Amino acid sequence: MPNDPAGILPFRQFVESLEKVSPSQHFEAAGSQVLHEEAVQDMNNHLKRHYQGVEAVHSFVDENGSVFDCIPIEQQPALKQSGAAPAAPQDLPKPTGAQAAQGLTEAPSQPTEHVVQLRADREDQHGNTIHAPDGTIAMRRLTMENLRRFQTLHQFFQKSPYGSGKPPQSGQPPQSSQGGGVAPAAATVAATHRWAHAFQNVNNHGGHSFLNVWDPPIGANQIFSLSQHWYTAGSGANLQTAEVGWQVYPQMYGNTKPVFFIYWTADDYKSLGCYNLTCPAFVQTNRNWAIGGALSPWSTAGGAQKEIEVSFFLTGGNWWLYIGGGAAANAIGYYPTSLYRNGAMATQATGIDYGGETVGTTSWPPMGGGAFANQGWQHAAYQRDIRYFPSAGGNVVASLTPAQASPQCYTVTVNKFNAPWNETIYFGGPGGNNC
Repeated sequence: MPNDPAGILPFRQFVESLEKVSPSQHFEAAGSQVLHEEAVQDMNNHLKRHYQGVEAVHSFVDENGSVFDCIPIEQQPALKQSGAAPAAPQDLPKPTGAQAAQGLTEAPSQPTEHVVQLRADREDQHGNTIHAPDGTIAMRRLTMENLRRFQTLHQFFQKSPYGSGKPPQSGQPPQSSQGGGVAPAAATVAATHRWAHAFQNVNNHGGHSFLNVWDPPIGANQIFSLSQHWYTAGSGANLQTAEVGWQVYPQMYGNTKPVFFIYWTADDYKSLGCYNLTCPAFVQTNRNWAIGGALSPWSTAGGAQKEIEVSFFLTGGNWWLYIGGGAAANAIGYYPTSLYRNGAMATQATGIDYGGETVGTTSWPPMGGGAFANQGWQHAAYQRDIRYFPSAGGNVVASLTPAQASPQCYTVTVNKFNAPWNETIYFGGPGGNNC
């Protein structure tokens, strides 16, 4: 039996507590957003299914205060019911060249620093090692206190409490929210969402970039701010995605600091999709990263720039995710194409997209470092060395089109730098109440 972690409710006691949940207690608790006691029961039932048959051999708290339980790989949600062995990754296709040298801008010469997460030589605030032992993965502990910050279990699984949508490519303003004071546009664009991003419509098996990590503050009437990749296919109700990046999302994580996240949807963000390991979807195979865990430290304006290198790659019937490089050892897990139910993403994506997204109601938070794109290096957020993997094979530099539907709050520029930056976007802005 593993030793109990210091300063953390032991995993077995936490699981036992799920059998004693009082719906009325959580419905009436301070800060609870749950619509009714039936919704509390749905949440509790999900947690009991989520942890049924699961054991933890180690637990720790990350820098954001989130508890992670290190569980055997085969007991994670996506594997424990099927009993299937996890697939094995391969190396990513090698880059087939930098951008052509004519007319390119010199890339910033100052060094960047890569963010790391789990290492056996690090300890949490209680003295527990911040790492996952061999044969385990670190899975963020889901609690009733976490879920009750949402109205329903379905809302918890959504990209935001207000749903989501594909970033608009038309450059038109988003639909007006009440009191927003912005001219309405296509009703298909969520009124609560704002983007500054760059896209390319091309058949692909995924892509790559280095994402610059920041710590944007989230204020009243604001939900989240993020930087991410979108790989998309299908349209309308059949839109499907695989997504990865960092976000600050207090309602989801209970803190105001950046975390590493993944998301997927198979039906335009309606009912098929979830974050991280919160439902049986993503199969994590690598113990060195904590999905939903802290990314620390982050970039500072005029100072050190922190980043993570991320790739998605479709191979062998799985959308594999890589962090920190393109070797098989850098793969951390995959979305099986069976999630997409014979939809478009089961065979390829038809669009690549990179940039920022914010969600608010009457006010929107800063994006990235809070600086507009034209402020550039050490101020605006960036994603650099943006590449994609053509469906026919290879690894080529992207050729992106910028889209900024709310330029009074957020902007984006596409920059063609010399290697190793290559195709790069700067993006971001201060947000506000007139976006």
